[in-house]
Amino acid sequence: MSSDFLLSTFIAFFVTIDPIGLGPMFAGLSAGMDARLRRRTAIKGVTIGTILLFGFAFVGDLLLKSLGISTAAFRIAGGILLLLVAIEMVFARESGLRTATEDEKQEARHRADISVFPLAIPLIAGPGAMTSTVLLMGRAQGDPLMQVAVLGVLALVLLSTLVCLLFAGEVSKLLGVTGINVINRVLGILLTALACQFVIDGIIESGIMR
Repeated sequence: MSSDFLLSTFIAFFVTIDPIGLGPMFAGLSAGMDARLRRRTAIKGVTIGTILLFGFAFVGDLLLKSLGISTAAFRIAGGILLLLVAIEMVFARESGLRTATEDEKQEARHRADISVFPLAIPLIAGPGAMTSTVLLMGRAQGDPLMQVAVLGVLALVLLSTLVCLLFAGEVSKLLGVTGINVINRVLGILLTALACQFVIDGIIESGIMR
């Protein structure tokens, strides 16, 4: 298992879950909550998101096979989806792939409990994060050590997500909108390259190009 694999895994999860960007968003959605309720909501949301992503890691491949979807096809489709996420990050736009849409945010403001929606889904366990989980578990090629490494990195990113949510106000003040956008743009460029690699791997695996 190479350090390149661990680094690419970390980048994929960190970019698609986006702990730093979630902080200010959570601060806005939880405005009006007391500190205790905000903390409980953050813990509950991350816990549910973790269960969903870990569940997807274990049953994702089985689900693809039951639907008759090849690994190669999913690599290509997943790579394209992650490429769209990366483009969204580089241009600092929101399309709903990585964040909640404006309509979803409006609906969330009228909910008493935002831990399941939109915090756990789609902010933490969104399409990009689920796709990354399945692709990276598949990239481990059944190697137990590599699969444990993928899950370990995912757990680390989710833990950092919880920390960012618990200290959402401090993170927002420290980085500001510009700082968060700069970090997202840099990570978006790296994710672009990783997404293209997934597409190339899928094309090669399909036998279209050798």
